[in-house]
Amino acid sequence: MRQISEIAHQLGLGADEYRVVGPYVAKIPVSVVRNRAAKAPRGKLILVTGMTPTRHGEGKTVTAIGLVDGLSRLGRSAVACVRQPSLGPVFGIKGGATGGGRTTVEPSSSINFGFTGDIYAVASAHNLLAATIDNHIYHGNALGIDPERIVWPRTMDMEDRALRHITIAVKDPHEAPHASAFIITAASEVMAILALARDYVDLKARLGRILVGFTRGGAVVRARDLHVDGAMAALLRDALEPNLVQTSEGAPALVHGGPFGNLAHGTSSRLSIELALATADYCVVEAGFSTELGAEKFVDIVTPILGIDVDAAVLVVTQRGLRFQGGATDEESGQPNLAALERGLENLEQHLENLASLGLHGVIALNKFPGDTPEEAERIRALAQRHGVSVISARGFEEGWAGCLDLAREAVRIGGLGKHSHPLSPPGTPVLSQVRTIATRLYGAGDAIATPEAEEEARQLEAIGEATGPVCVAKTPLSLSDDPKRRGRPRDFSVRVVRLARSAGAGFTVAYLGSIEAMPGLPVKPSAEEIDVTADGEVTGIH
Repeated sequence: MRQISEIAHQLGLGADEYRVVGPYVAKIPVSVVRNRAAKAPRGKLILVTGMTPTRHGEGKTVTAIGLVDGLSRLGRSAVACVRQPSLGPVFGIKGGATGGGRTTVEPSSSINFGFTGDIYAVASAHNLLAATIDNHIYHGNALGIDPERIVWPRTMDMEDRALRHITIAVKDPHEAPHASAFIITAASEVMAILALARDYVDLKARLGRILVGFTRGGAVVRARDLHVDGAMAALLRDALEPNLVQTSEGAPALVHGGPFGNLAHGTSSRLSIELALATADYCVVEAGFSTELGAEKFVDIVTPILGIDVDAAVLVVTQRGLRFQGGATDEESGQPNLAALERGLENLEQHLENLASLGLHGVIALNKFPGDTPEEAERIRALAQRHGVSVISARGFEEGWAGCLDLAREAVRIGGLGKHSHPLSPPGTPVLSQVRTIATRLYGAGDAIATPEAEEEARQLEAIGEATGPVCVAKTPLSLSDDPKRRGRPRDFSVRVVRLARSAGAGFTVAYLGSIEAMPGLPVKPSAEEIDVTADGEVTGIH
């Protein structure tokens, strides 16, 4: 690996514009990001999204990193912007989130295992607020908080389904027992706020707006009412600074922020994107999961905050994933199966239509896996051609930058066409109307039906003046529908809006579709069982 000072110099940063955190990591002060973003011309913004993923993932991170390495080899300055991994998925089913093979961000084991402590800071700030709420009630409850209407949970960066629903203050004579819960840190509103904040003033303001519960009289209680927003911001002081690292080929990468792609907006931080756009020709951002989740949220939530649009999109597709969407089992999907792949092309077609709906002009990156065949690739190309989209083989895992040169050339071409993304709904559209638009246009649903509880929550949001801003849909990533078992391109279905939850600090309303948990559970065989450390301290077994 190159020294981080070399990477910073490559971005044009002076010695006083970054703070070294070890030989291979640096923090970029918020003031530097703001100064750079205000003065420099912006580069092109490339969004990497994907088809409906399998439980293994389809290789978006590998493709995003490989694209940056390919662009660098073409003589273009480029920066990868990816999220920080959550320990939950690292030890759970997905494994690490730093790429793989010859295409990674480094130092990968450090990044996967907590890195610069940003996620720990998020958890600390979140739990400080939770502790303050119950402490306020214990010491007389001057605000009149209703313990049964506290909506702020606890958090930890681990998958533990046993903590989804808990009862606290069970043996406390001064406080009535009441329900609470744990969510995984990547699902915390504090994480979303960290990823969307412009600077420290904006950070504190957003934290202060967090809705923590209601009084017995129905009044809203916010974090600022408990006078803890300043302390939360102080805990997040260093965490707000983007983290500069490098790809395995020595290109710059910013790994910062980690909001989930199904429960939050699922992309790296605003500050990292602004810094990349101000210091490079191309900023490559990976969005969480597929087009109807990460790409939709990036266009509808993130780009209005950034004040810019996406210049080009990369849609990551695998033959393995299409076979699975066409009915092959998990085991069968790794082997050639033309009939299954052809059935699975319906899924790809929906995602291509979704790109068009979002104004995204893109290219298909066909991520190569063992078991792929030329015949199946030709079927994919034929479908893409009907939609006016090219298909480029992506072989970053095996070949590094060399396997992504053609993809880089096509991304440059598309980025120069002057096409721009656009949100699905105009500002001011009611929350449930936004959900209906997303469901009918991007999922192929006939309707989005709200439960009586969700309709009542919508009325409550209207009554307290929190019915504004974009919606953030929380649903399964394993299907275009709200049912993870429905593969391909489901037909003749409606989605069910079961709950609305306001993230006032983040500025969006979370709409829960179907059954979705904010605290995942570990699988039968967690990835943690394969992770170990050698006698000389090397971490092994992260997939």
